[in-house]
Amino acid sequence: MPKVEIYTILFCPYCDRAKALLDKKGVAFEEIDAPTGSQARKDAIARSGGRTTVPQIFIDGKPIGGSDDLTALDRTGKLDPLLAAA
Repeated sequence: MPKVEIYTILFCPYCDRAKALLDKKGVAFEEIDAPTGSQARKDAIARSGGRTTVPQIFIDGKPIGGSDDLTALDRTGKLDPLLAAA
């Protein structure tokens, strides 16, 4: 399985939704706490090409986007191949 990283903050329904989808698929992921102003948040912004929202999700270092982007990949059948690659 590829390495999946997700930058999150507490009490974020979008973060919870993205994590729930990954859990449902049985995907192990590294959750990185990224509150506003933290180094982790700055790293997420830099890695994502400037996106400032959370969650920010990366699969094998490739920026996927946020919760809506992850859900869209799943709906179009493009998420499973990304998660199976490796």
